[in-house]
Amino acid sequence: MLSVNSDGKVLVRRCFLTLRPFRIFVLGIGFFTLCFLMTSLGGQFSAKRLADSPFTIRTEVLGLGESRGALRRMNDILETLVRRMDILARLENVSESRRTEDTGHFTMDSSVQSLGLMEKIQAIAQNVSDIAVKVDQILRVDLLIYTLAIEGQRDLCDIPRDPRFPDCSGKVEWMRSRWTSDPCYAFYGVDGTECSFLVYLSEVEWFCPVLPWRNQSISPFLKSHPKKQAAFRTELSSLLDLMGTGKESLIFMKKRLRRLEAQWLLAARRLEAKIQDKPNEQKQILVHIGFLTEESGDVFSPRVLKGGPLGEMVQWADVLAALYVLGHSLKITVSVKELQSYLGVPPGRGNCPLTEPLSFDLIYTDYHGMQQMKQHMGLSFRKYRCRLRVVDTFGTEPAYNHEEYATLHGYRTNWGYWNLHPKQFMTMFPHTPDNSFMGFVTDELNETERQQVTQNKVRNMAVVYGKEAAMWKVNGKEKFLAVLHKHMEVHGTVYFETQRPPEVPAFVKNHGLLPQQDLQQLLKKAKLFIGFGFPYEGPAPLEAVANGCVFLQPRFNPPHSSLNHEFFRGKPTSREVSSQHPYMEMTIGRPHVITVDYNDTKEFETAIKVIMRSKIDPYLPYEFTSEGMLQRLHAYIQHQEFCSPPLPFPIAINTSQVNLPSSLVLINHTHLVWSPNDPPPAMWPPVTSMQVWLSAEGESCTSACWNHDLVCEPTFFSIINRQTVLEQLGAQCESTEAVMSHLYPAVSPSVRECYLQREPLLFSCSGQSTKFRRLCPCRDYQRGQVALCKDCS
Repeated sequence: MLSVNSDGKVLVRRCFLTLRPFRIFVLGIGFFTLCFLMTSLGGQFSAKRLADSPFTIRTEVLGLGESRGALRRMNDILETLVRRMDILARLENVSESRRTEDTGHFTMDSSVQSLGLMEKIQAIAQNVSDIAVKVDQILRVDLLIYTLAIEGQRDLCDIPRDPRFPDCSGKVEWMRSRWTSDPCYAFYGVDGTECSFLVYLSEVEWFCPVLPWRNQSISPFLKSHPKKQAAFRTELSSLLDLMGTGKESLIFMKKRLRRLEAQWLLAARRLEAKIQDKPNEQKQILVHIGFLTEESGDVFSPRVLKGGPLGEMVQWADVLAALYVLGHSLKITVSVKELQSYLGVPPGRGNCPLTEPLSFDLIYTDYHGMQQMKQHMGLSFRKYRCRLRVVDTFGTEPAYNHEEYATLHGYRTNWGYWNLHPKQFMTMFPHTPDNSFMGFVTDELNETERQQVTQNKVRNMAVVYGKEAAMWKVNGKEKFLAVLHKHMEVHGTVYFETQRPPEVPAFVKNHGLLPQQDLQQLLKKAKLFIGFGFPYEGPAPLEAVANGCVFLQPRFNPPHSSLNHEFFRGKPTSREVSSQHPYMEMTIGRPHVITVDYNDTKEFETAIKVIMRSKIDPYLPYEFTSEGMLQRLHAYIQHQEFCSPPLPFPIAINTSQVNLPSSLVLINHTHLVWSPNDPPPAMWPPVTSMQVWLSAEGESCTSACWNHDLVCEPTFFSIINRQTVLEQLGAQCESTEAVMSHLYPAVSPSVRECYLQREPLLFSCSGQSTKFRRLCPCRDYQRGQVALCKDCS
């Protein structure tokens, strides 16, 4: 109903019909508020039970303040409603008074009902206000109780006294004073209370027993992924995508993979046909190339295009190709940040374990990457280091690998001392049987290409091994280079930017740094590839021989080692290098490889003449073909196991299960073999490939086995490390002692004392001493595949 006053303004007349819906609306708001209030309070009070973890206390206490604020906001809303209703009631009273004056009627019911509504709303507001005060009082008491509970945690969580966890109390003491030293402890819920220390030390780390009131089945390291078969891959394009971009080293590796793709895929088809009935479980593999990370300096990438060493990148490219073609699931990183992400490293400074079980079965890395993982994985590094496979160019001998022994006996270097199983180190060449031979691949010629190379050789053409000018700074090089120049045309591939390096003689035809394809063409023409003595044991001499060259290299007398040569000083090996490339000298040899004394001009010149007259076909050992590397790596992945039995112990035979003296039988009074009448133990390599010999005095097991056309196999040491085995081979043991030494098991003939090995990590093929005859476990091997026994696959 509308009316117009004397000023011409329109007034809204609120009658009973317009007020009643508003009343209903206000009553509904009040009812909803009460329901919401009771629900909220009910949830808050129901949450006030004993928490499952001491870490929930802080969250609950923070929730109490939010409840108080909600109550205050509800009270404020109701008070605002009361004020607005009061204004509207006064407005309606004025309107009703005027209407009564006009009509002569007065509605008492409307006035009474309005007053009743106002009283109800005020009562609701008062009740809410009273409830808020009471809840506030309750929550204050609750907060006080929780505060007292937190302060009393040390009384509630006593340090367990369990002989199975002797380090528990000491770790708790450390946590009391140092738990703020790394943010990762707070990330795991440590808040300075005794309970939080014990929960962390029992459930995140493993120094204390799980508390009785905690979930006893907690074990964050039981997670596993379903097993499935690996399928050989038929392309490398996806691998190139996995490798990333941005570094010259990665560009070089990708070019190599593209160039050798057809060779890899053909080899995969051949190997697949050979092992189709053998187990081939797919592994989850992380590849972290540590030396290419920015944190390690990445010194190789800037030198890729300047003649720098490429051997490591050649090997890593081939490792990636082999793992991928074999069908395993790969993650590849050259970044510490990506490494942390893949491993599940918690935020902080690297003192805490990983946030979840490691999802990778194997991790291929190098010394730089291993150091980075140890820095960021905390205690998890010790737990998971058995999954590491360390690509190690020159090898790591057991005496350098065992931290305590290396420190006490002078074998400690900047490398080594990681307490890994020595077979976890994977070398470029088969330097020592203590490590695993990883290797790399070389370009393979088909039959047509082999014939063309043989026909097109230039008999008087020599290529010098040395891309950097510094390699030409060899004392006395003028003498043998003059002899070489007298008989042959000398070519070089020395890097230069603007002018010819002064170290290179004028008669040398220098091609500069050549791309790989152009270098291959040069080697296909040349008759001789000659080394200056450095670099040691690179891939280039093998590539030269594979392209039909003869490799001529210097003999070292005395042999080079860490004792007399700066290059080897600090490396974790005592190996003596008798020539620039011992593998080429000992495994391939004449006529493809000739080793002479460069200081003997007559011997050197005679070798040059022999090379010029010879007709040599290209030669490549099977172990450096793509199929050979795939076969070797496949066998390692499927059979090598360093996590079970628990690290660091190798596979051992329980004497209660196997009667060792009867299981080993003497052959020709010279050596022992496993008896064909006894079932062999389940181990790899199989013991049926084993022969046990005594070395000569001062001879290593590596040499002793090789002299019998065998390879030392350290896996078998655990079987033969017994006095009875020594005596079967004629050793006189008037006394026997178990000692921690890389020279044992052995016998000292002069004093008739026998020594057994006490520390399995120190079983060593390479150890030698003039005082002892070593007890040596040897095995047979496949021709062209020294890493595998005849029955290994």
